[in-house]
Formats: sequence, structure tokens, C-alpha cells
Amino acid sequence: MALGRAYSVAVHGVDGEIVEIEAHITGGLPGVHLVGLGDAALRESRDRVRAAITNCDFDWPQTRLTLALSPATLPKMGSVYDLALATVVLSAQGGVSWPRLEKTVLLGELALDGRIRPVKGVLPAVLCAQKQGWPAVVVPIDNLAEASLVSGIEVWGARSLGQLRAWLAGKGDLDGRLDNPPASPGTAMDLADVVGQSAARYAVEVAAAGAHNLMMTGPPGVGKTMLAQRLPGLLPALSSEEALEVTAIHSVAGLLTGESPLITRPPFVAPHHTSSVAALVGGGSGMARPGAVSRAHRGVLFLDEFAEINTNALEALRTPLEDGEIRLARRQGVARYPSRFQLVLAANLCPCAPPDPRDCVCGAAERRRYRSKLSGPLLDRVDLRVEMHASRAGTFSAGDGEPTAVVRERVLAARRAAEERWRPHGIATNAEVSGALLRRRFALDAAATAPLRTAVDRGALSIRGMDRTVRVAWTLGDLAGRSSPNKEDVMRALAFRQAGMH
Repeated sequence: MALGRAYSVAVHGVDGEIVEIEAHITGGLPGVHLVGLGDAALRESRDRVRAAITNCDFDWPQTRLTLALSPATLPKMGSVYDLALATVVLSAQGGVSWPRLEKTVLLGELALDGRIRPVKGVLPAVLCAQKQGWPAVVVPIDNLAEASLVSGIEVWGARSLGQLRAWLAGKGDLDGRLDNPPASPGTAMDLADVVGQSAARYAVEVAAAGAHNLMMTGPPGVGKTMLAQRLPGLLPALSSEEALEVTAIHSVAGLLTGESPLITRPPFVAPHHTSSVAALVGGGSGMARPGAVSRAHRGVLFLDEFAEINTNALEALRTPLEDGEIRLARRQGVARYPSRFQLVLAANLCPCAPPDPRDCVCGAAERRRYRSKLSGPLLDRVDLRVEMHASRAGTFSAGDGEPTAVVRERVLAARRAAEERWRPHGIATNAEVSGALLRRRFALDAAATAPLRTAVDRGALSIRGMDRTVRVAWTLGDLAGRSSPNKEDVMRALAFRQAGMH
């Protein structure tokens, strides 16, 4: 009887849990018995591991082999356990217990010839090992740059099972940590490329300064998509903690590049208007994968032609908008993904969408249905609304728009002012401030809030809408360098809220 033991990580959402893997060789007919709640990829690992071991000229047990993954009740998915499974078989078959094996977490998929292939979710797996105090982790060589983003743990990259076996026995080397892995390049789109549309440009600036949600409506070709694409360039770079958080989500989704994995700029995600609920919020069989709302975490989610999007998909946005995270329950368990993003909506004025609105051939009822696609509760969460019009030749000149670099300086100054004001309350942006805090500790004077009280009395504004309008007013005050909003800021914020499709 021989026993081997190794360790890997099960990733659920962006959370990880250490998995202990054991191999038990005993007398009996040759065969492999796999114990532990696993999916098809894990069950197929028996064949991959056996082929890799024999093709590397190592011995495969000729008696009964039992492989157990614990905790037994924890769902385990994918091929990430191949490397750990192979090493416990080699340990049990050889009757050896390598000291390095007992202190190392192993991640990676095996090819039939023993090569180690990259896997998804390496960054959250390494973060899990580091937080639980493991000294070292071995990953596929193609995932080494991603794993090197985590400090406080030894990171090694392996190319083949043979190389790993030699390293465990102290007879070979692995590739070490990469110093300062390069970050993924950001977008180079400039706000100066947008012709005219000064009101919409200012709305994008306000949205960036306060992290507010934005809706743009207007005929085709006026620049709605161009403005949305340039919003991330106005936002501050991600902090180290935010960058790891965003990169971990993209790691689980399998979207990282091997050479420059770290995401340091706010992401921009623009799903197609035919996207399903699962594509937007996440889903899939087994353990749910991250959807567009999670991939846009700390960045911008842009829904173009939102009036064409399925109503159920739009309504599914309400929970992540309110909570900043999404929980997805599937057969294999519950996955939690952070989903704190800025929502930018864009739509034409009617279904036929002529370049000149005067050429519209839609009936009144058809236009009304099209414009009322957003429900009241969802629309109430959109702070800024702007209706764009086709620019005339006389309304702009070459180089009339400010470049991103200039506008970004104003945005960063406004963000710094807001962060300093809200820091004692654990808040960074105006969009995150609770209504209770605005009304009690930071209440505006009666003269400034008079327009809001009038709108509420007339039924044109809900209490939640009033709170959101005040948040925008604070952003307008920050952009102007004022210590608190005045009546003009409140009136302009109210105008932003009442514009657009309604």
C-alpha cells in the first residue's frame, strides 16, 4: 500500500479554496477510481494524467489506484487539477514524499505528451494560496506572468511534467517569478475626435467626475458610441488592489494575454444588443462564468441600442447596479462576482432611426413603446440624460473640442475633492453617497434645493430621483471648484435628469 498527497485550488467565481488531492495504491485489479465531486473535465483527467505519465517514461501503477479530492462536497471543475493528480500518482508509485510537494500548490492542465498547458483562473487561485499562507505555487509557464502579479508567495513556471518531477526531487530548476509583468495597454481614443456635441461632451465629463450612469439618445451618426468609448480614458487609473480585482475576473473569463496580463485601466465592455440575460449577468452550466456586468467591474458597461435589448436582460441589471456584485446560483454552486460599473446607455429616437428625425415614419404608439423600453426603477438609476442632435456645419470648427488629457485633469481634480470629502464615510465618489448622508450631514440650504422640492411636489421627481440629482449637483460643484453646490448646480443637475427620452 502506498499513499501520495498534493494540493491545488478550486476557484468559484473569484474566490478560491484549497483542495487536497490524495492517491492510494493498493492490491486488486488494475483500475482508477476517482473520488470527489467533479465535472466531465475532471473525470477525463484520468486519461490525460495516465498518458502524460507513461509518455514521460514514468511508471503507472499496475494495481488498483484511488484518487480522492477533498473536501468531497466541494464542486470541482476543469483541468486545473491535472498537475496535482499526476504528482500524487508519481509520489505514491515511487513511495517517496518530496518536501517541496508538501509546501506547494500545483495548477495546470496536462497534454498527453506531458507538456503543461495554461488554465483559466490562475490569478484568483494564486491569491487564495497566498492569503492562506502557502509558501509556493507552480503554474504553467504561459500563466507565469499572471501568477507573478501576486506578491508574498514563491511563484514558479513549469513547462512539462518531467521538469516538475525533477524540481520536486531537487534535480532540476523551474522558471522563477517575472519581475514587473507588463500591463495590458489601454485605449488611445481621444475626446477631441468627437465633432461638436458640446452638451453631450460635458455630460460625459460629469459622468466621469462623479461615476454617474449616463443615457444618450439621438439620431444615428451623432457620436453616441464615440463618446461612450472615450469615457474610460477620462477615469483615473485603477489602484493596485482594484487592478488585481479586475484582472482576477478577466482571468476566470479566460480573457488575459500571457505577456501583459495586468489590467490597470478601467475596462470598457460593450455587449451586442441581442445579448441574453446570461451573457449580461453571467451564467453557463456547472459553475456560472462572469458576464458583461462583471467584466466591466471598475469600468464602463456600454449598452448601445438599449431599446432593442430584451426586457428581461435590462431588468437583470438592477441588482448589480444597486449592490455592486452579482451572485449566480447554478447546479455546481453559487458564484459571486463583483459588478461595480458605470452604465452608459445609447439609443435612437425611434425604430426607423432616420438621420433627420423629421423623416421618421413610425407611428406615435410605436415611438412611445420604443422610448419607454426602460422601466421606471431602472431609469431612475440613470443620473444623466442627454438628447443629441445632428451637428450643422456652422456649429463646429476644426480642433474645437478639448482633448482627453485636458478634460481628464478636471475630472481627476473633481474626484480628489469628492474623495477627500467622503473618505471619513468610506466612500470615494459622489455616485456612492447614500441619500441619508446627503440629507443629514451634507444637507444643502433651502434656496439651493427649492427646484427639487417643486419637482417632487409636482410628482415629476421621486425621492430617490431627488437624492440622485443632489449627487450630480455635488459633482457639478466639484468640477467648478466649489465647496458645496449652489442653486445653479442643482438646476443644471435637474435638467440633466429630465432630458432625453422622457
